[in-house]
Amino acid sequence: MQGHVSPMLALVEVTRFREDDQAYHEYVQILVGRTIAAAERAGWRVTRLAAHDLGTDALLASTDGASAVVIMGGADIDPAQYGGTTGYRAEGQHFPEADRAQLAVARRAAERGTPLLGICRGHQIINVALGGTLVQDLGEHSAHRNEGVPVDESMTPHEVELDPSSALAFRLGARHLQVQSAHHQSVGELGEGLRAVAWASDGTVEAIEHRTLPITGVQWHPEDPGTVDDQLGLLLGGLAREAERAAA
Repeated sequence: MQGHVSPMLALVEVTRFREDDQAYHEYVQILVGRTIAAAERAGWRVTRLAAHDLGTDALLASTDGASAVVIMGGADIDPAQYGGTTGYRAEGQHFPEADRAQLAVARRAAERGTPLLGICRGHQIINVALGGTLVQDLGEHSAHRNEGVPVDESMTPHEVELDPSSALAFRLGARHLQVQSAHHQSVGELGEGLRAVAWASDGTVEAIEHRTLPITGVQWHPEDPGTVDDQLGLLLGGLAREAERAAA
């Protein structure tokens, strides 16, 4: 992080407008705001971008000069993007334009070797972008989301086990973590070049990383206020080091 101009971090969310679900929208603003604040503390110049609102071409143009990219959480990915079907349990609203735009950004990051971090939906975007699939629903009684409660109570704590040989375990300095999750889908078949590096006790894949590229996805929410330790700061710090290596 040397020099007078801070490196640019493109923070990509689904949309800035959710008039039909104000409570969820307000909660998303908290999570995005915490991520921006942590990134700025780590020395990043953050550019906040909404994939649905911009569209694919504008999002690609807006992220073109970024030193690294973070793709945030949000709505389920359109099943058409990974060969899935509609009508599954707990299916929510889809944002097909956001899907196309975020997938394009993830694929370009892989082509260029741009450091990329995906959180929750962003983790799933990475997998789908590289040819992987999703488990469409983990079931009503899974330990990954509180259902039937206000959105700000949907996060549930649980433990994950990390592969000790992974870059993620080194970055977080741990083999076991307590994390905050609120998801009903997960990574299925892995995309090209990806490997699973963290799992919940039920076997759900909780993190992925690329074997040769600076690409990491976590299914949990390190930006949630209830997170134990500074997981978000450690992830963003690792992203900064990857950006420095990529620029060298």
